[in-house]
Amino acid sequence: MSRRILPLAALTAATALTLTACGGEPAEPDDIKGAGASASARAGEKAEEAEGKRPDIGLPEGVVMEVEKGQPSKPAHQPALDDAFRYIRAMRHGIVAQNPDDAAYQYYATAGAARYARGQIEQWVEGGWTPTGTDRYYDTGTSEVGGGKGVLVTFCRDQSQTFSKSLKTDKVHRTEKSLKSFQKYSVLMREKPGESGVWQAGQIEVQGEAKECRR
Repeated sequence: MSRRILPLAALTAATALTLTACGGEPAEPDDIKGAGASASARAGEKAEEAEGKRPDIGLPEGVVMEVEKGQPSKPAHQPALDDAFRYIRAMRHGIVAQNPDDAAYQYYATAGAARYARGQIEQWVEGGWTPTGTDRYYDTGTSEVGGGKGVLVTFCRDQSQTFSKSLKTDKVHRTEKSLKSFQKYSVLMREKPGESGVWQAGQIEVQGEAKECRR
């Protein structure tokens, strides 16, 4: 139930312009641009500070997200990578809750990414479906955009073992594994204003039938 939002090249360019236009925000010279232990340590400290403010994105038994994160290209990208998957999980949380206004995805998303999440939740609600099974994510990657103020997070998805279940009948709609089971995600992340250590998804692009993700 995913839909294509914006070609990746256009998405990246648009976000780079947005980040540049934000101006007036002092960059943290080494932590955003550079790698190394100091960047990783400071990012970890910020994430710890934010933990108490984060919304619940727990999922019920039977709704599983398996994530193989791997290592980001730079240690400073780790919080963006982590919160990209929290955004995906928050979207799942909203679907299970059957709530297009769920606060969880709104905490982790803005602009196009928030609209995408809302649209996805609305489709499940209108269809009277809820997810069940195991959703797998892997082959992650990160790169800087907007002069180091944003991070592009990419990853693959295998949805061959996650299915739709009717809320009225509990009947599970099962599908066979095929190229349609594989998707490639590109999510543009930026640190959330006023909440150090929290990163928000601003734009998302989902490519269906992603051959490079097939396993």
